[in-house]
Amino acid sequence: MDRSRAFVKDVKRIVIKVGTAVVTRNDGRIALGRLGALCEQVKELNSQGYEVILVTSGAVGLGRQRLRYRKLVNSSFADLQKPQVELDGKACAAVGQNSLMALYDTLFSQLDVSSAQLLVTDSDFRDKDFRRQLNETVRSLLALRVIPIFNENDAVSTRKAPYEDSSGIFWDNDSLAALLALELKADLLVLLSDVEGLYSGPPSEPQSKLIHTYIKERHQGEITFGDKSRVGRGGMTAKVKAAVNAAYAGIPVVITSGYAPENIIKVLQGKRIGTLFHQDAHTWGPNKEVGAREMAVGARESSRQLQALSSRERKKILLDIADALEANQNLIIAENEADVADAEQAGYEKSLVSRLVLKPGKISGLAKSIRTLADMEDPIGHVLKRTELAEGLLLEKTSCPLGVLLIVFESRPDALVQIASLAIRSGNGLLLKGGKEAKRSNAILHKVITEAIPESVGGKLIGLVTSRDEIPDLLKLDDVIDLVIPRGSNKLVSQIKNSTKIPVLGHADGICHVYVDKSADMIMAKRIVLDAKVDYPAACNAMETLLVHKDLVQTGGLNDLIVNLRLEGVTLYGGPRASAILNIPEAHSFHHEYSSMACTVEIVDDVQAAIDHIHQHGSAHTDCIITENSEAAEVFLHQVDSAAVFHNASTRFCDGARFGLGAEVGISTSRIHARGPVGVEGLLTIRWILRGSGQVVDGDKGVVYTHKGIAIES
Repeated sequence: MDRSRAFVKDVKRIVIKVGTAVVTRNDGRIALGRLGALCEQVKELNSQGYEVILVTSGAVGLGRQRLRYRKLVNSSFADLQKPQVELDGKACAAVGQNSLMALYDTLFSQLDVSSAQLLVTDSDFRDKDFRRQLNETVRSLLALRVIPIFNENDAVSTRKAPYEDSSGIFWDNDSLAALLALELKADLLVLLSDVEGLYSGPPSEPQSKLIHTYIKERHQGEITFGDKSRVGRGGMTAKVKAAVNAAYAGIPVVITSGYAPENIIKVLQGKRIGTLFHQDAHTWGPNKEVGAREMAVGARESSRQLQALSSRERKKILLDIADALEANQNLIIAENEADVADAEQAGYEKSLVSRLVLKPGKISGLAKSIRTLADMEDPIGHVLKRTELAEGLLLEKTSCPLGVLLIVFESRPDALVQIASLAIRSGNGLLLKGGKEAKRSNAILHKVITEAIPESVGGKLIGLVTSRDEIPDLLKLDDVIDLVIPRGSNKLVSQIKNSTKIPVLGHADGICHVYVDKSADMIMAKRIVLDAKVDYPAACNAMETLLVHKDLVQTGGLNDLIVNLRLEGVTLYGGPRASAILNIPEAHSFHHEYSSMACTVEIVDDVQAAIDHIHQHGSAHTDCIITENSEAAEVFLHQVDSAAVFHNASTRFCDGARFGLGAEVGISTSRIHARGPVGVEGLLTIRWILRGSGQVVDGDKGVVYTHKGIAIES
C-alpha cells in the first residue's frame, strides 16, 4: 500500500454519496444492476464492522421519468398537440423519493440489512438542536447496524432555484455529503460518479489523464472540466468543490466510479482507485513514479533519437548492454536469489518459481544472445521492394519500427533482457511491466540496461512500470502505445485483450501436442516426448498432450512412452480411452495447460483423428508429429493450423533464439501481423518512401504509370 492510501487503516465510519448518473440509466430509468451491486458492497462493509452512511441522488430524475410516463398514458391526442410544459421539480422530487427509497428498502431487505430514510434541507442545519438530534439519531441507527440514507428534501426546499443555486450551507448532494461527513465525524467520504475519478480534462479526450492524488496547489489551475452531469446538478465540478472542502477540513475523500462493482471495497483495501483528496497531499511531494502518459511519450521521443543513430551506433548500444550484464552478474544473481527466496516463502507454485530463477550461466547466455542480435543485419530502413511508378517517380517499401511497445510479463526476469534488446535492435520505445514476484530482479536488470544507453538516446527509451495500478492507464493510451504484448497466464492475456483498443499480440494458452504415429521410430519418439515435456515443463512450448496411435497399444509402444514419462516423475492424466486402458485419472479437460511435470495422454485412430483433436482442443501454438511415414507427415504439417508445426522434432524448438531470431519478444498465435516466435521482424512495420521530380496527379492526365519493378541492390 503506498503512503497516499495508508489512511484507510484507520477508517471506521464512511459516507458514500451516490450520484444520479450511477442510480439511473441514460434513458432515466433506474439502473437496477448498479444499485444492487452498490447495496451488496454496503452489506459487505456493514458485516465487516464499518459504519456506512449513504447520501443518494436520483429522486428528481426518477420522479420526472415516472411522471412523464403517467402524463403520457393519461393524455388525449389533443393534449399531446399542445406545447409541453416542463414538470414541476418539487413534484418530481416527491414522487421520485418515494420510489427511490422503496427500491433501497427492497434491495437491502433481500440482503438482510435494514435501512432508514433521513430527508434534510439547507435550513435544518442552521438549528443547533437539529444538528445535535441528527447526531444522536445516526449514532443510534449505526449501533443497530441500520444504514442511514440521506437525501435533500427537494420537495419542500425553500431554495429559489433548487437545481441551480449554489449558495447556503449546502447546495447539492455532493456538498450535503461533505457536510454530513464533517457533522457526523466520518473517517472517509466516497463520491461515486460515472467516471473513474478526476481527469486533467474531459475524460473523453485522449490527452486527459486520471489524477490519482489531487494536490490543490498543483491541479486547481491545470484541470479543464467537461460538461456538467447529464442528469444531476453539478457533475465533476460540484464533486471537486465538495471534496476539496471536506479534505481540507480533515476528511479524506475519494472520487471513483460507481459503475465498477467493487470500487468502494477496493478503496478500503488501499488500492489506487479513483482520485484521492487529502489535507496532507501537498506534503507528500511529487510522485517519484512517472505517470503513464509521460512514460509512454518519453519512450516514443527516445525511440526517435535511437532511429536517428547510425547502424553502427545502435549495434554498439547492444554490445555495451551485453558487457554491462556480465560486469554486474553477481549483483543481478543476488537480487534474483532474494526474489526466489521471497517467492518460495510466499508459497508460490513451483512452476512460477522455476520461471523466476536465473539459473547459473543464464546471464552469460543472455549476453551471448544480445551479441548475436547485434551482429545481425540492421532491420531498420531496409528496402523491401522498389518500384518505378512512372518516369522519374520511384517508390520504396521500407522497414521501420512500430513505435512504442508495452510488454506485460510474469515471473521470467530474463524476458526483460530479451525484450529490451529486441526493442533496441528494432528501434522501438519500450514500456515493461513485470510481475511483483520478480521486482528486485527486474529493477536491477532495468538499471543495468538503461545505464548502458547513451545520453543522446536517453534512459526513457525503456520504462519500467512498477505499479500494477498504472496498467489500466497505459492500456488507454492507444494514441501513444502501438502494440501490447502480454506474456503470462491465460487470465492475464484475456484481461488485457478485453481492456484495450491497442492491438494485442500474443497467445493465451500454450497447449502443445505431440502425436506419435504408428510408423514412428520408437527410440526417437521416446527421446522427443521426454524432451518436449521434461526439458522445461513451465515453458509455453512444452508438451501438454501426448496423442498416440491406437496400434501402439498392442505393440507396446504406448507402454514404453508411459514408463519413460513416469520414471521422470511426470504425472499422467488420460482422455476417455487412455484413462480406461492405462488406469490413470481422467483429465478434467483436454484444453488445459499444466505448465508443470504433468500431461494428458489420449489414444487416437489415425493421423486425421490427431489433427481433428488438435484443432478442437489445441491453442494453435506448437504441435508435432513423430512418424517415418512421409505422406502422414506432410498431411500433418499442412493441415494442422498452428503457428508452428514440427516433424520428428521436440516442440521445445519453438523459440526465437533457436529459430535464429536472436531472441523473442513472445510467441503469437494470432494470424495478423506476426505469428509464432516474434523476433525483430515482428516488431517492424513498413514505411512507403516516394521520390519524385515535381510530379502531380491532376486527375492522372499527365502521368503514364509503368509500375516497373526495380532490382534491389544487395
